Amino acid sequence: MNKSVGLVLIVLGAILLIWTGFTYTKKEKIVDAGPIQISADKQKSVNWPPYAGGIVLLAGVVILVSSKKS
Repeated sequence: MNKSVGLVLIVLGAILLIWTGFTYTKKEKIVDAGPIQISADKQKSVNWPPYAGGIVLLAGVVILVSSKKS
């Protein structure tokens, strides 16, 4: 069980190190006056710091190494 969790964390940590965020487009209403609606596309971004991937990767390595000792 711990080996699989460690491997998943290692893969997830590597992905977080390589891929540091993403952007998406959200449609927001600007004016909503009866039958008249004006909307605009707003770009939002979700970013995480690169060290977060390093921490997850390191945690996976620690779990994987400690599960081999048991």
